[in-house]
Amino acid sequence: MKTKELVSYLDEILKIKEIEDKSLNGLVVDNKGEVNKIALAVDASLDAFKEAGRIGADFLFVHHGLWWGKPFPISGWTYERMRLLLDKNIALYVAHLPLDSHPQLGNNVQAVGSLNWPIKGDFGEDNGLFFGKKIFFDPCRKLEEIVNDLRGKLKAKPIVWDFGPEKVKRMGYIAGGAIQFLPQVVEEGLDSYITGEPAHSYYWMAKEEKVNVIFIGHYLSETFGVKAVGKHLDDKFSLKPEFLNLPTGY
Repeated sequence: MKTKELVSYLDEILKIKEIEDKSLNGLVVDNKGEVNKIALAVDASLDAFKEAGRIGADFLFVHHGLWWGKPFPISGWTYERMRLLLDKNIALYVAHLPLDSHPQLGNNVQAVGSLNWPIKGDFGEDNGLFFGKKIFFDPCRKLEEIVNDLRGKLKAKPIVWDFGPEKVKRMGYIAGGAIQFLPQVVEEGLDSYITGEPAHSYYWMAKEEKVNVIFIGHYLSETFGVKAVGKHLDDKFSLKPEFLNLPTGY
């Protein structure tokens, strides 16, 4: 398959050029023009590039890319990354906010869908985009049951701020580093919130507003959309994409 054909397809389905993002998205490093093997990873890292090269991939799809708002010199560790991509003829494609917000392939909808929880609507608005989902339980569910769902179905190791009600009725979910949406949780009257990783600065707000917050890991929470893209590309083009699992512990 031609690289430009795959890039054009991904640009279209993920609306890469329509969504404003500090991440430089889309094709950020080219290859020699052909795609025979696709690899996918959460993060653009030297380990991911090495593993993609090891399995013979010539196209790597990632959620977290290389450039975030400002250009920087290609030297030191950034040079090693770039050199490996070019030496191994690996194209690098990035989808950050376009993947988080995607209504079918997104990290949030994929994770909540796999839990079979009742999605009430969108949640977590920023600059006109909604990134997360609202889940309403009727009847209410015990916080412990929700945590057990996350352990069992997502293989998460949750950190829990159990500051809210023992029985959960209205909950928000946003993958990744999204604790900054806690004020919206409060504004919308949600009693619980699930996101990727904690931040010290929001601890007291959660406690004083009596909101349960569950952290399932930034990395884990953003594997679901990446894997969904891989499955979609396999169904569409039969290129047998391979997900590279490189957890960070966060």
